[in-house]
Amino acid sequence: MKKLLITSLSILLFTCKNEQKSNSIVKTKPNIVFIFADDMTYDAVNALGNKEIITPNLDQLVNRGTTFTNAYNMGAWNGAICAASRAMLISGRTVWDVNAFRENWLKNKQLDKTWGKLMESGGYDTYMTGKWHVDAKADSVFKNVTHIRPGMPGDAWEHNEMVAKFKGIEGTKTDPASLMPIGYNRPLHKNDTLWNPANTKHGGFWEGGKHWSEVLADDAFNFIDEAKNNEAPFFMYLAFNAPHDPRQAPQEFLDKYPLDKISLPKSWLPEYPFKDGMGCGVDLRDEALAPFPRTEYATKKHIQEYYALITHLDVQIGKIIDKLKASGKFDNTYIIFTADHGLAIGKHGLIGKQSQFDHSIRAPFVIAGPNISEGKKITEDIYLQDAMATALDIGDIEKPKYVFFNSLLDLASGKQTKSNYNAIYNGYKDLQRMIRKDGYKLVIYPKLGKVLLFDLNNDPDEITNLSDHKDYKNKVNSLFLDLIVLQKDMNDTLDLSPIYNKMKS
Repeated sequence: MKKLLITSLSILLFTCKNEQKSNSIVKTKPNIVFIFADDMTYDAVNALGNKEIITPNLDQLVNRGTTFTNAYNMGAWNGAICAASRAMLISGRTVWDVNAFRENWLKNKQLDKTWGKLMESGGYDTYMTGKWHVDAKADSVFKNVTHIRPGMPGDAWEHNEMVAKFKGIEGTKTDPASLMPIGYNRPLHKNDTLWNPANTKHGGFWEGGKHWSEVLADDAFNFIDEAKNNEAPFFMYLAFNAPHDPRQAPQEFLDKYPLDKISLPKSWLPEYPFKDGMGCGVDLRDEALAPFPRTEYATKKHIQEYYALITHLDVQIGKIIDKLKASGKFDNTYIIFTADHGLAIGKHGLIGKQSQFDHSIRAPFVIAGPNISEGKKITEDIYLQDAMATALDIGDIEKPKYVFFNSLLDLASGKQTKSNYNAIYNGYKDLQRMIRKDGYKLVIYPKLGKVLLFDLNNDPDEITNLSDHKDYKNKVNSLFLDLIVLQKDMNDTLDLSPIYNKMKS
């Protein structure tokens, strides 16, 4: 009996010890806050080189953490680049492989393989608010969900007749000047003041009475208040709609950017010569926001509104960080900030994100937290969807084999010095293909049979096409062949061989 009692006591002590160890592991797991902007190009942060924009809170994040200066999206199967980017992010699949996941999500299948559910399996309390734009239901991916926003805030239509007209002609090449909402095809001149981004009557970000970026910050505050007394680690997915159009911000933020202080981009053009063949003509919604041909005045107005919305976003991010500090959770929290892709906003005569230029496929990417180097910048190429695998790594959760993307922790710590990717790929519909490798970028417009080559080290604004220069023929050839190989890896079925054969002949 005495021996049995001793044995039972030993088992009890061992069990308690293991439970304490298990609880200790849960308590010490770091929290993760993923902050996701929409349509934010890579250089729209003051600390990353753009001295015209005001982003003090993102600047602090850059100075406190490590920035990956070459973070890329992988492309899209339609004009809504953000939908493809987010589907890849949530699933870990590549651009042409993610559609199988999307089809299953519509049937409420394989939701356990999504980012939120994987974090939950590792003991995380998961939370989402903001822009979703993913086929799976948000509350099937995250345990806690507040405001689920659509792909973009609603357009401000003048009257119902115009709504009917636009719906009837969507996707055609009708002149946008007569049929688009008042926030489009503007400003036509300095006296064109029908649209006012600070006027709440236009709806959009103002729908519901409070700016959506401010509502998201409030949502984050509420969850942090709930989490501060909870021992479980948390994973927050905070997806702002800003700075997507309609680019609306309070007047005080617009006033920070007088037009005479705004510079035109180095690559500015009145009209991009290949816009129609690459799918960026007047029938593309994003491009219809500004008049054709582009004017200096209209371009500066769009940049002004873009910057104002980003600075307003920056304020909300600062408030969220302050709330984390006040909760006592900040020191054990990683913050990852990025965007779903970039935006042209006047560069190359384009306004949207449906191109292969860095301004449209490249986003800011910053990670800060325990043991992350401060003020460090890493130039190795990554995909912004690496955020998913990085979060799994932080949470000590095994990355499933089906996840294509990779953790960035070893690159951030210096344990790894080279990119996980031999080259960066991008594909847009059947209209554009791109490979970025060894400091060069090859762009192909299949419908036009057009090939472009840029030396990114010497021409970061991608202004000078070198594809027809005799000294670069071998580079064009080698990159084209590399792209064809990369297509196979990506399950990209678009046949580029006719263009290659014609180029070689």
